[in-house]
Amino acid sequence: MPAPDATAATTAPDNAYTPTDRTVPTRARERASYDRELVHAILDEGYVCHLGFLRDGAPVVLPTLYGRVGERLYVHGSTGARPLRMANGAGAEEPGLQVCLTVTHVDGLVLARSAFHHSLNYRSVVVHGTARPVTDPAERGTALDALVDQVVPGRAADSRPANAKELAATAVLRLDLEEVSAKIRTGGPNDDAEDLGLPHWSGVVPVARGYGAPVPADDLAPDTPVPAYLTRL
Repeated sequence: MPAPDATAATTAPDNAYTPTDRTVPTRARERASYDRELVHAILDEGYVCHLGFLRDGAPVVLPTLYGRVGERLYVHGSTGARPLRMANGAGAEEPGLQVCLTVTHVDGLVLARSAFHHSLNYRSVVVHGTARPVTDPAERGTALDALVDQVVPGRAADSRPANAKELAATAVLRLDLEEVSAKIRTGGPNDDAEDLGLPHWSGVVPVARGYGAPVPADDLAPDTPVPAYLTRL
C-alpha cells in the first residue's frame, strides 16, 4: 500500500481527521465525512471489521473482531496467525504491517424502479495505517478488555482474565486512527424521471441488528442470573 501523498492533505479542525488522497473518495464525495465523533460512533456500534493487507504481493482480507480505545483500534489473534506474524516484521528495522481496516453497517435496502439505481443505505469507516504489535503488558490488558467489551459492553469485568498461557498464545495489534474517513448513504432511491411511471415498487426496506433472548450453557448453574448488561442488549 503506498504512503499517503502529503501534498493531498488539507488542514482539518481538531474535531476532524485530515483528508488524504487515500481517504477522499473518487465519486460521491458528498457522502464522505472526516468528523471525529461520527467516526467514533460508527466504530463503537460495531465489533466486526475487515482487515486488508498484502502478502507476497497479493491482497488478503480477513474478518476479525476489533476494539476501540480513544484514538486507537486493536485487533488480536493467535501468535501464529499470518497478519500477526507479518506485523512483527522479522528482519525489518521497525515492526509493523501496512493495513486497511473497514467497518460497515447496513441500514436499509434501497429498491429503485430500475436495476441500475438499486443501492444500500449504510454507514462505513475506512482506516489506513500501520498496525504495530503491542508488547507492553498494561496496554495488552487494556486492549484485550476493549475487545471483549466492544462485543458486549461490561463483559470484560464479568469474566476471567486471560492467564499467562493464554496471553503467551495471543498477539495484539494497534492501529492508530490518523488516516480515517467515514462514508454514509441515507434516503430513498434515485429514480430517473422517465422511470417514475413504471409499475415497479420503489422505496427502502429498513435493516436493523437484533438480539434474541440469551441461551444459557448446558452446564450453567440454574440459579445463575442473566447479567444486566445482556438484558440491555
